[in-house]
Amino acid sequence: MTAPWALYVETSAVLRAVLERGTTPGVEAKIRGAKALFTSRLSVVEARRAFLRLRGTGRIPEKSLADAEREVEALWARCQIWELTRAICDAASHVAPQKPLRTLDALHLATFLAARRLIDGLEMLTVDARLLAALV
Repeated sequence: MTAPWALYVETSAVLRAVLERGTTPGVEAKIRGAKALFTSRLSVVEARRAFLRLRGTGRIPEKSLADAEREVEALWARCQIWELTRAICDAASHVAPQKPLRTLDALHLATFLAARRLIDGLEMLTVDARLLAALV
């Protein structure tokens, strides 16, 4: 599998690659191999909230969570992070009207589409079924 040169990484793919390492080797390889990574500020918030929820369950040892958190933060440091601007929010209100997208997924899709207009060859990486269906 060839990694794209430019990749928009959505939260679900990043968390799967880090927290469930080995379950999605294609996702992990794409992240490792991409020359340029992009995401939305939303991904940073979603990931941090996910770690808070996981801590609250007590099912994952703190050391494992802390290691995973550091790995995700290092990934964000490699990314160009797109802000949730008024234009992105407006676009999210109308994007993929025939698809059952949740609000946060619509924000990701709107951000990706805005970025793709400026970045040739940008691909989205997600493991979210609704978001994948909206890309078709």
